[in-house]
Amino acid sequence: MLYKTVLTLLYSLAATSCFSFLVAWACATEQAPNINPVNAAATVRVVNAHPSLNFDAPVLYTYAPDGTNRMFVLEQAGRIKVVDQATNASNATTYLDIKNKVAYGGEMGLLGLAFHPNFKQNGFLYVNYTREGNGHPRETVISRFKAPSANATQIDPATETILLTFRQPYANHNGGGTMFGPDGYLYISTGDGGSGGDPQNNAQNRTSLLGKMLRIDVNGTDKGNYGIPKDNPYVGNGEGFREEIYAYGLRNPWRFSFDKKGQLWVGDVGQNKLEEVDVVTKGGNYGWRIREALDGYKPTEKAADPLIGPIHEYSHANGDLSITGGVVYEGKALPELANKYIFADYVSGRVWALTPTGSNKATNQTLIDRAGTISSFGEDRIGEVYLCDHAEGKILKLVK
Repeated sequence: MLYKTVLTLLYSLAATSCFSFLVAWACATEQAPNINPVNAAATVRVVNAHPSLNFDAPVLYTYAPDGTNRMFVLEQAGRIKVVDQATNASNATTYLDIKNKVAYGGEMGLLGLAFHPNFKQNGFLYVNYTREGNGHPRETVISRFKAPSANATQIDPATETILLTFRQPYANHNGGGTMFGPDGYLYISTGDGGSGGDPQNNAQNRTSLLGKMLRIDVNGTDKGNYGIPKDNPYVGNGEGFREEIYAYGLRNPWRFSFDKKGQLWVGDVGQNKLEEVDVVTKGGNYGWRIREALDGYKPTEKAADPLIGPIHEYSHANGDLSITGGVVYEGKALPELANKYIFADYVSGRVWALTPTGSNKATNQTLIDRAGTISSFGEDRIGEVYLCDHAEGKILKLVK
């Protein structure tokens, strides 16, 4: 009875705000008590990629351009763990520990990681985390750390150089995606600042960094420890628009990725009706809070630029409540998934494959009915796809 009462409260909170990991986990537990993967499409399934290992709330699985077999697991509480993919080692070692810097809980924490394209030469990696307290307001931090060598087993937290910080008015909707694009620039996804309904209208406000896709030049210095790419849409504008902005009108773009064509795919978490997948282009306005996907949310508000619709949207009607953006499959083991966008829902645990059909449209198929509480997707060096099970602490691999 107490559990039902707590769950009812969590649902009521979720109705006016993006699902935090805590709320989403409770919903997922209630709606889909069978956590064993079910193969709906009879073509693919997931297996535990590291069966002897458990991680603390994993939110990313990635690799560095370091010439090794290492894979890196981002733990939301503030650690980066490393495992050897070739030997499937029975232990994971701590590569970087910044738990004492990170404000962790709900949607806050260590949320993003990207290795410099020249990491093998310079040892630079970039993280995205929230901090609060100890003299700091609640804010997002984008910072750089330096490994002593490309194959070093540990990084000293004292090597941190902060590039960029921006305030977070609420504890939710922190975005967190951090990735280098094929152009060599660092892309950062930011949420609208939180609460529910974007009360400060940050996503449409181009003087704010919230509710945006940002793009910065980590090799530049015109902003101090970073630069602005010369072709960013608001370079040199006289209206106070932030030059870091690449695209805007996003609610909580938690995870994004690039395909081999250079297209930028974003999973944007909805308010209380619709989740969406966007293919984001420079200068684009993706509608929030005027629209939630294609549905009017505050339709009487005026847009500065034409609104770009999603390539795909889905409703909350079937218990799918919080999108986890994924990757376009470019591996060899699952040829039937070639060039399809693989994504999931954190609450229901469903995994889908989206096939673009032109003119900003796509067809969608269910791959797995329940894979886990999927917080993120990852790829290895040969393009095979992995899923982070946030609640169970597992790294799952997509296989036949």
